[in-house]
Amino acid sequence: MAMEPVEMEINGTKQVSPDHLPFARSYQLEALEKAIKQNTIVFLETGSGKTLIAIMLLRSYAYLLRKPSPYIAVFLVPTVVLVSQQAGVVQMHTDLKVGKYWGAMGVDFWDAATWKKEQDEYEVLVMTPKILLDALRHSFLKLEMIRVLIFDECHNAKGKHPYACIMKEFYHRLLATKYQPPRILGMTASLVKAKGSGFALDYWKQIRELENLMNSKIYTCVNESVLAEYMPSSTTKLKLYEDMDIPSTLSKGLMHALTSLREKYELSIERSTILETSAESAKLRLTKLFNNFEFCMKELGVWLAFKAAESLSCDDENDTFSWGKLDLCGETIARDFILDALKIFSSYLPSGPNWSIANDTEANVDAGYLTIKVICLIESLLEYRDLQDLRCIVFVERVITAIVLQTLLDELLLELTGWKTEYAAGSTCKLQSQSRKKQNKIVDEFRKGAVNIIVATSMLEEGLDVQSCNLVIRFDPSTTVCSFIQSRGRARMQDSVFLLLVKRGDNSTLAQVKNYLVSGDLMRQESLSHASIPCEPLDGDLSNEIFYRVETTGALATLSSSVSLIYFYCSRLPSDGYFKPSPRCHIDKESETCTLYLPKSCPLQSVTVQQNIKILKQFACLEACKQLHQIGALTDNLVPDIVVEEAGALKLERYLDEQMIFAAPELISQSSSDYQTLYHCYLIELERKFEYDIPVQDIVLAVRTKFDVDDQSLAFDLEVDRGNMGVHIKYVGVVHLASEQVVLCQRFQLCIFRVLLDHNLNKLDDVLNAFSLRNGLSVFDYLLLPSTGSPQKSISIDWKCVCSFLWDDPMNCSSPSCNGRLVKTKNCLTCLCMLENCLVSTPHNGRVYCTTGILYDLNGNSLLKLKDGEAITYKQYFLKKGIDLLFEGEPLINGRHIFPVQNHLLRCRQQKAREPSNSSVELPPELCSIIMSPISVSTFFSFSFVPSIMHRIESLLIASNLKKIHADHCMQNVNIPTFKVLEAITTKRCQEKYHLESMETLGDSFLKYAASQQLFMMHQNHHEGLLSVKKEKIISNAALCKLGCDMKLAGFIRTEPFDPKSWIIPGDYSEKYELSEEFFYSTRKVYIRGRRQIKGKVVADVVEALIGAFLSSGGEVAAIQFMKWIGIKVGFTDVPYERKFSIHPEMHINIPHLESLLNYSFHDASLLVEALTHGSYMLPEIPRCYQRLEFLGDAVLDYLVTMHLYEKYPGLSPGLLTDLRSASVNNDCYAQSAVKVGLHKHILHASKELHGQIVNTVQNFNGSSVESTYGWECEINFPKVLGDIIESLAGAILVDSGYNKDIVFECIRPLLEPLITPQTVRLQPARELNDLCQKKNYIMKKPIVSCEKGVASITIEVDANGVIHKETCTATDKKMAKKLASKALLKALKEGISQ
Repeated sequence: MAMEPVEMEINGTKQVSPDHLPFARSYQLEALEKAIKQNTIVFLETGSGKTLIAIMLLRSYAYLLRKPSPYIAVFLVPTVVLVSQQAGVVQMHTDLKVGKYWGAMGVDFWDAATWKKEQDEYEVLVMTPKILLDALRHSFLKLEMIRVLIFDECHNAKGKHPYACIMKEFYHRLLATKYQPPRILGMTASLVKAKGSGFALDYWKQIRELENLMNSKIYTCVNESVLAEYMPSSTTKLKLYEDMDIPSTLSKGLMHALTSLREKYELSIERSTILETSAESAKLRLTKLFNNFEFCMKELGVWLAFKAAESLSCDDENDTFSWGKLDLCGETIARDFILDALKIFSSYLPSGPNWSIANDTEANVDAGYLTIKVICLIESLLEYRDLQDLRCIVFVERVITAIVLQTLLDELLLELTGWKTEYAAGSTCKLQSQSRKKQNKIVDEFRKGAVNIIVATSMLEEGLDVQSCNLVIRFDPSTTVCSFIQSRGRARMQDSVFLLLVKRGDNSTLAQVKNYLVSGDLMRQESLSHASIPCEPLDGDLSNEIFYRVETTGALATLSSSVSLIYFYCSRLPSDGYFKPSPRCHIDKESETCTLYLPKSCPLQSVTVQQNIKILKQFACLEACKQLHQIGALTDNLVPDIVVEEAGALKLERYLDEQMIFAAPELISQSSSDYQTLYHCYLIELERKFEYDIPVQDIVLAVRTKFDVDDQSLAFDLEVDRGNMGVHIKYVGVVHLASEQVVLCQRFQLCIFRVLLDHNLNKLDDVLNAFSLRNGLSVFDYLLLPSTGSPQKSISIDWKCVCSFLWDDPMNCSSPSCNGRLVKTKNCLTCLCMLENCLVSTPHNGRVYCTTGILYDLNGNSLLKLKDGEAITYKQYFLKKGIDLLFEGEPLINGRHIFPVQNHLLRCRQQKAREPSNSSVELPPELCSIIMSPISVSTFFSFSFVPSIMHRIESLLIASNLKKIHADHCMQNVNIPTFKVLEAITTKRCQEKYHLESMETLGDSFLKYAASQQLFMMHQNHHEGLLSVKKEKIISNAALCKLGCDMKLAGFIRTEPFDPKSWIIPGDYSEKYELSEEFFYSTRKVYIRGRRQIKGKVVADVVEALIGAFLSSGGEVAAIQFMKWIGIKVGFTDVPYERKFSIHPEMHINIPHLESLLNYSFHDASLLVEALTHGSYMLPEIPRCYQRLEFLGDAVLDYLVTMHLYEKYPGLSPGLLTDLRSASVNNDCYAQSAVKVGLHKHILHASKELHGQIVNTVQNFNGSSVESTYGWECEINFPKVLGDIIESLAGAILVDSGYNKDIVFECIRPLLEPLITPQTVRLQPARELNDLCQKKNYIMKKPIVSCEKGVASITIEVDANGVIHKETCTATDKKMAKKLASKALLKALKEGISQ
C-alpha cells in the first residue's frame, strides 16, 4: 500500500530558520542562508568544509525530521567508503538518528516493510545513490516524504548516473504535482566532470545543464582569497621527463613470447569441456591479463611487469585479484597463464643473489627493466627525503600500476628513507578486491604517520578525508577537470605541493594542464555572472521519458530501468550449471520490430514491439515489465515475485526459552473433603522373563480419574539387569477408600519409595513430618499399593503390607509358625518371626536392609570367612569395628541390600549375567531397628520398577491428552493409537526403544508431497523456483516450529531420558512444586509443571512426526485433518490443469518407445515433451522445460518410496527408515536408473557441456564392474539433469493420470529396481565414517580441500586411538572426492578393527 504523504507546507524562511554552528566560517553561513531559501549547489574547494554546510542545513530542518514525524532526510554519497565517513559527521554534529546503507548489506532484497521500519526509526539516511534510486523506483521510499536531499560530489549527476536518474525520473515529475519536493543541496569541488577547455562558454553550457538537472543555483565564493583565510592551498609544480621506449629487441621478444602463450591457452580453452559461458569468461580474462602485462612492460618496465605477474600469482587469504565468476577450471587456466607469464618475464631479468633493481638505476633504464617515468617518480620523492613526516599520495590511473609501484617504492625507499608505502584502489575494477576495511585501515595509518606514501587510483580523489597530506604527485595525468581539482585538493597541509609528471614534448597534456589550472576561476566566474538566471525545466526528451507506473503503489519502470529489471527478473529464475536464464532479443531493422524471448520458466514467453530503432530493445523490455506485472510475476512494487516470497521466509530460532512442560491432569492432586474417595483401580501385572530367586508381585494403581488410553498401549517391557520384565496394566474397577485409609496408603508409599530412592532414612522423617502437616496440595495424587494376588477379588490390596510401617506390638506375632522366641533389637524386644520379612535399619552404618529370613544355624560365635581367606567369628568381626555384641547367641538375620531404582525404559541397557556376591548380609538382631513389618523382599523388588512404569504411564497420558485436544476439533473421528502419538512426541535423547525419527521421516515426505501438489495445481504460472520458495515457507523447520509453538505442542514433547532421582513421589509434601493450569479452547485442561529451553528444530520435528503418526494410523485424510488443525493449510484440491502446448509431440520425441519403457500411455503426450525438455532448449514452440514437473515428481517419488519402505518393513527400528529413504531417494540413484534404461538419449537440450558430461558419464557407467550400485557405492559423478528427468517423468505421469499415485509407482518402480532393502542399505560414506568415529571415540581432523586444474582433492585424517589413518582422493568435484576418501578410510579403519 502506498504511503499517503502528510501535508505540511514550508514557505521559505517562515518555518525553517538557520541553525548555525559557532565555529562556522562566513562563507559557510552565506551558503546555508542560500540553501534554506532555495535549492543550492555549493561549489567550493576540497577541504573548505562543504559537509559542515550540509550539517547546518540538516540542523535547520531537524524539527521537521524528528520522530514521530514521517519525514526523513537523505544524504547521498557516490562511494561506499564515504557512507560511514559522512554518517559519522552527521552523528557528531546533530542529535538526529542516522541510518547507513550500502549494497553489501543486502538492501537490494529488502521489501516495503523493511524500508518502512528504517524510515520509522531513522531521521537521516546516508546511502549510495543506487540504493535510493531503486527504493524510489520500487516505491519503497517516496520522494515527497524526503524533506532534505543532499548530493555529495554532485558533479556526477550526468547521463545514466543514479544522481541524474533520481532527478529526472522523480524530482522533476514531482514538481508537476501538488506535493512539495525536498530541499536539494549539492556539494562539489568541480562543476564540470569532462576534460574541460579554455573557453568560458563551454564551461557555462555544462554548468547550466547541471543547474537545470539539479533544479539548483550555484553558491561559490567571489574569489579564492576568501577561502585562503581559512585553508592553505598547495603549490602546483610541473616536472618533465624524457620519453624513451624499452629496447626494441627486448620488447619484440617479450611480446612474441606473451602472444604465443596467449594463443596456446586460448586453444586449450577451445579444446576443453568447460561451460561455454565459462570459456568466454576465461578468454576475456586472458585478454585482460595480457593487456595488463603489455602495459606494465611498455609503460613501467620489464621488472615491474614481472612484479605484476608475481602479485597476480599470489594465492593468499587476502587475494589482491579475485577471479570473478570463473569456475574452477577457468580459474586454473588463468592462474596457469599468469605463472607461465611470470617465467617468461623472469627469463629476461638478471638472476643471482647479488643483483637488485636498486643497484644501478641508469643501467636498469638502459636495459628496459624500468622506464624513465618510473625513475622520475623515484627522484621526485627523494627530493623530499629531508621533509619531516612526509605524507604523499601518488595518483595513478590503473590498479595494476598502483600495486607494482607500491612494491617498487617499498623495496627502494624503505631502506633509504624509512618511508612505508601502501596502495589503495577502489572496487570498481573487476580484477581488484581490496576490501573496504583494508582501505580504511591504510588511510587511518596514513593519517597517523605509520604509512608515508599511498599509491592510489581515483578512489582517493573523491570525498575521502585525508587532511594530513603534504605532497600529491600525479604519476598519470588527470583525465577530467574534476579529477585534477580533486586530486590537487588532497594536498591539504601548509606549504604542500601538487606535482605533475608530464612527458617532455607531450603538448596536448601540457595544454590540458594549462586549462585545468584556470578551470576553477572560469567555473567560478561563469557561476557568479549567471547567478540571477533562474533554472529552466528539463528538455522534453529528458523529463518525458516513456515509463510504466503502477497506480496502486507508484512504482516506476522507465526505458532506462526496464532492461536491468528484466535481467534481474531472469536471474532469479531457476537455473543449473548448463544454462543461465536470460532474455534474448531479435531485432528486425527493416520493420523496426523487436521480439524479446524470455526463458522457458518465465510465464511470459515473448514480447514483440514496434518503436524507434534507437530505443527498440529498451521499449521491448519496458513492455515485458508491464506484462509481467499484469500477470503477477512482478509485484506491485515491480519486484520479482520470488524476491518477495524469500523476504517473507521465517528464520528458525535455535533455542526457544521458557517453553512449558505439561503434566497429565489425571494424576494431579484434587482437593476433597469427602469422608470417602472413589478411586479407579488398575492392576499392574509384572511378568519376569528371566530366572531369578525373588518373585515379583502385582501392584495396584489407584487414581481419581479413569485413563482414556487404549489397552494395547498399556502393555510394554522394561529393560532390567537380567532380561526383560513384562508389564501389563488392566482396569479392574473402582474402590471407595475412607480418608483414614487414604492416609495409610500415602504414608506407606512415602516410606517405601523414599527408602528405595535414598537407600537410607535421612529424608524419611522430614517427608513424614511434612505429610503430617499437609500444607496445600501435593503435586500428584494417586496410590501405588501392593496386591495380594488373590484370584477371588479383582481389587486385592495387601492391607497388612500397607500397614507395615504401623507395627506397634513387637511381641504379639500373629504368624502361625511363630515359636514365641523373643530377641533384643536396637529399639525393643521383639518376636523373632517379626524379623523374617521386614525393613530394618542398622544405625551403626546408616544403611537399610530388607530381611528374607532367620539364619538359625548362624550366630555371633559362628565363623565368618573374610576376603583375604582369614576366618573369624562375627563377634570378633564387629569388635574390630568397635561394636561389642552382647547377645552373640541369638541367630543372625539374612538381610538384603535395597534394590536400586533405575531407568528401566532405556534401550540397549547392559544386562548383568548374575547378581553381585555382596547383595545379602548376615545381621545380628541387636544391631537392627525395625522400620516396616511385615513387608517382603518381593514387594521392594517389584516397587523398584514402579517409577519407570509410572513415567511411561504419565507419558502415555500426556500423549492421550494431546490426542483428545486434537479430537475435540477434528471433523473426522480417527482412532489413532495413543502409543503412536507418544512415539511422535518422544525424541531420540530420551534413549527409549522408540522415538520420533520414523514418524518424522514419514510425515516429512507426506507434508512435502501434499504441499508440492497443492502449489503445483494452485499456481500454474509459477516457475519451479517460486514454487520451491512457497513450499519452503510451508514445510520449513521455522514455519513448523512457529505453528507447533502456537498450538503449545512444545509442552507435550519429551526431550530428556527419565531420571528416577527427579521422580516425584505421589503425596509428597516435603518440597514445594509450583503447578498452574493451562486451557486448550477453554475446555481441555492440562497442568504446567515447569519451563525449559527447547530447540526450535525439535518442535518442527515433532510436528512432522505427528503428521506421520496420523498418516500411518488414519491415512492421508487423517493426516490432512491434523495438518489443518495445526495450521498447515494444504489439501488435495481438484483444480483443472490448464496447458497451452500447441505442439506435435511426435515431432520431438519417440513417444511409442518412451510409453513402452514407462508402461504407460499418455492422454496428453505434450507432458512427456515437457518432462524431457531442459531449460537450455530454446525452441519457441515448446513453452516450458521440465522444472515444474520435476518439482512435483521429486515430492511424489519421495513420498511413494518412503511409504513403500514403511509398509513393507513394518518392524524397522527408528532411524533405519531414514537411512533407507536417504539411500533410495537421491539424485545419484535416479541418475543411474536413467542411464540404465537409456533415458539420457531422449533429453531435449542445447548444451554442449551437458552433452559432453552425459557422454562421459555413460561411458564410465557402462565400463563399471559394479552390478548393483545402490547410489552411495557408485564412484561416478552424474549430471543432476539425469536424475531430474526421472522426477519430471513421475510428475508428468501423476498429472496425466489424474493424480493417481499408484500408477506413478507402478510405472517408475521398475526403473528403480532393485530397490534398496534393510539388508542392502549402505550409509553415505561420510556419514558412516562420522558415526564410526563417534562410536569408537576416534578423532577426525578437519578435511583438507584443494582444487587444481579442474580437479578437487580432499584429505581426511583419523586418529584411531593413536594410529593415524589418512586418505587423499581426487574427483571432478568436492562432494565426490569426499565420498571416495571416506570410503577408503572406512575400509582401512574396519580392517584395523578386525585385526
